[in-house]
Amino acid sequence: MRLWHEALIAVLPRQQLLGQHRECCALRGLGWNRPHATVNYVFRHPYEYLVQYHGLVMDEMQVRGYRVAPEWRVPGYRGRRLEPIAIDPRQYSPTKPIYPEHDARYLQECRENLRRKGIHL
Repeated sequence: MRLWHEALIAVLPRQQLLGQHRECCALRGLGWNRPHATVNYVFRHPYEYLVQYHGLVMDEMQVRGYRVAPEWRVPGYRGRRLEPIAIDPRQYSPTKPIYPEHDARYLQECRENLRRKGIHL
């Protein structure tokens, strides 16, 4: 799985948006720092970046009428099997995009990936 370019979150089809939420939950939990080729860049940045990105995904889910378990809105929450961690995402000023890897080239790569799946945005 990948983290889609954040500019695409608002236009992702239902399946990809909900998949993105599951991926963020997994990465925030037991998947944190577990190598995977398409998301390894995430681990080079503070955990708070993932929390901020996940917030964008959850915001879009809410706009579309999906209910998100409220505990995922707690920045240090890492899932039922892990203890929460103390973090303050406000200490990192949000950048656009959150991940510097989400540049124009990556946006094009994501669009191409979706096109290959038959999704034309």
